[in-house]
Amino acid sequence: MKDTYGREISYLRLSVTELCNLRCRYCMPAEGVCKKEHDEMLTEEEIVLAVETAAELGVTKLRITGGEPLVKKNIVSICERTAAVPGIREVCITTNGTRLPELARPLREAGVRRLNISLDTLSEEKYRYITRIGSLNQAIDGIEAALDAGYDKIKLNAVLIGGFNDDEIAPLAGLTRRWPVDVRFIELMPMYDSGDFGPEAFIPCERVLQALPELEKESPDGGVARLYRLPGAQGRIGLISPLSSHFCAACNRIRLTADGKLKPCLHGKAEFSIKGLDRDGMREQFRTAMLSKPEWHGELSYQNRSQAGRNMNTIGG
Repeated sequence: MKDTYGREISYLRLSVTELCNLRCRYCMPAEGVCKKEHDEMLTEEEIVLAVETAAELGVTKLRITGGEPLVKKNIVSICERTAAVPGIREVCITTNGTRLPELARPLREAGVRRLNISLDTLSEEKYRYITRIGSLNQAIDGIEAALDAGYDKIKLNAVLIGGFNDDEIAPLAGLTRRWPVDVRFIELMPMYDSGDFGPEAFIPCERVLQALPELEKESPDGGVARLYRLPGAQGRIGLISPLSSHFCAACNRIRLTADGKLKPCLHGKAEFSIKGLDRDGMREQFRTAMLSKPEWHGELSYQNRSQAGRNMNTIGG
């Protein structure tokens, strides 16, 4: 289905939980989240029905997010059932990776083809700082478990933060030589509650090009990242620039939160509830949400905050 600006909406980002076993500073409050009542959240049956409805309207790619999706007790069942929905060609997961040692193979067998794993630093001390409670070794073990499980594609996502990890651009990029993975640098977004970061933290992805002048440009692959490769590397470097060079004109996605709200734009206030609806009701809400996608998300910077009205863990990373 096309929106009012002619963009074909073929990508659903589905959050299955607001909960997480980490407390990343750009994503959620230090105290975690106020756990909602069970009946406020989408059930597994509603999740599957929503994916079926989205597929009927032309969605072919599904990314499962959170919070941390792998803390969801029925995550393997959700993946298996949504991967079997007619029209869904690809199921992916975004995760912090810490639960992959036990779940990488079951998820692969359930039909998940690709993984995005968050990794903002290679320093144990800084990893503990940015996640508040995490262990770098757990994340590395998760990456290696994913590699062993044989996923079609693994991407490592690093949020680029001035004064925190901009001195690690080369080591992080070097992981594409160590492993057959892509490393993607993503500009820090000024979300609803990201008060840990001052103006100096919001730096453009051009810093990566400055730090790695040897990068060779690669052809686009249909995604939002600008692609490059280090000479001799197994994987690519991706630059995702929602602030300095937004890609709204090519946005093909819609988001569904764990509490059943369709968000046409990550940074917009608009939300459309599907909780408790039947197939016809969901279809109407999906259509309304798709046709409500704005032309662009507006200016984003330290001074111009996101209008999402939520932290990332309650939207879906």
